[in-house]
Amino acid sequence: MRNWAGNLEYKAGGMLRPATLAQLQEGVAAASRIKAVGTRHCFNTIADTDGIHVNLDLLAGGPQIDTARAVVRVGGGMSYGELGRYLESHGYALHNLASLPHISVAGAVQTGTHGSGSKLGSLHTAVKGLQLIRADGEVVRLQESDGADFLAAVVGLGALGIITELELAIEPSYAVRQQVYEGLPWEAVLADFEAVTSDGYSVSLFTDYAGPAVSQVWRKARDSGNGPAPKEFHGAKPAPSALHPLPGMSAENCTPQLDVPGPWLERLPHFRHEFTPSNGNELQSEYLLPRGHAASALRELRALSPVLAPLLFVSEIRTVAADGFWLSPAFERDSVALHLTWKPMQQEVETVLPLIEERLAPFEPRPHWGKLFAADAATLVPRYPHFENFRQLAASYDPAGKFRNSFLDRVLHGLPADRGDREATAPAVSAAVS
Repeated sequence: MRNWAGNLEYKAGGMLRPATLAQLQEGVAAASRIKAVGTRHCFNTIADTDGIHVNLDLLAGGPQIDTARAVVRVGGGMSYGELGRYLESHGYALHNLASLPHISVAGAVQTGTHGSGSKLGSLHTAVKGLQLIRADGEVVRLQESDGADFLAAVVGLGALGIITELELAIEPSYAVRQQVYEGLPWEAVLADFEAVTSDGYSVSLFTDYAGPAVSQVWRKARDSGNGPAPKEFHGAKPAPSALHPLPGMSAENCTPQLDVPGPWLERLPHFRHEFTPSNGNELQSEYLLPRGHAASALRELRALSPVLAPLLFVSEIRTVAADGFWLSPAFERDSVALHLTWKPMQQEVETVLPLIEERLAPFEPRPHWGKLFAADAATLVPRYPHFENFRQLAASYDPAGKFRNSFLDRVLHGLPADRGDREATAPAVSAAVS
């Protein structure tokens, strides 16, 4: 079994598909090594194991809305696209969505996945409660009132247990208008980054860091009767037709644009749920750093454009509001997220990642936990005030280390990466891109 991008093959020796919670508890308690695997839209080995993988598709059940508490209870294996359709049919919505609606709820929140919006928290900020199976098979239910355990478990990297259910905050359904602009001058971005990225409910900038302008701006606005999108966006002009973030690609699988109002679930993502993505011919990295350093960080990446541009399909620049979850990349920092979608050239990408991280180091970047990065525990520990608390809590939930793997050994405990295993399972990729 490979991940979504096809750049790695999982090592698990078997798959557990429990139909009941009791079967899952028994399987976890009996296993020596075990990890949940979701939609596999992940570019590193965070979900890998040399033991057993757990697929929760038979356990999920249907969502349940609690109108009194304004939450929905959902199985961890359900995708955001499926959940969105259910909520919309009942007149409800989530505050935000990621660019791809096909990802699983548990996998997204465990890795700190986010959407875009200067005042919007990451997807995990909607979590109000969760249920997980810890290493001894015990069912643990956590709510906001549980304090430290809750703040650690939501963005838990799979280290505390297997998430079976989550409760997410919901709100009445709303409409969104999406307009794409072209040719945003870099001088406008660097002169007042906050003004540009806060000029909409959600704003994404697409670039390869070369040239005088950002190629595309995707602006999403809640449709509150405020009229059409502006005719100009800080010097950028409205695109006359629908676009894909990658130049020359069909916009067929992208969500509707051209400022036409539509339901939140059909505008907040960049890509439509109806088009099931095939294996992605790409790799991804992402770094979140304090928003106040955005202009300086972008200047660093622009200086690297001769190195980056040949390897990039595109880079997306987004903003995320601060939150209080211990291992959230946006922990206590309003953040800018620098996302890099690479061509399938893994060796070349892995070579350039340390250079990027070195140039961004003065801004203390935190990587997206589910994407490619070079940093290990020695670098990451100082960037998370509760890192040591998290390690201690993970050890109490999983004293025998059955949820650990080479990824967690590297990023949590500073042990050498198991490169031999990775090289044996990751297929070679060609430097040629068609």
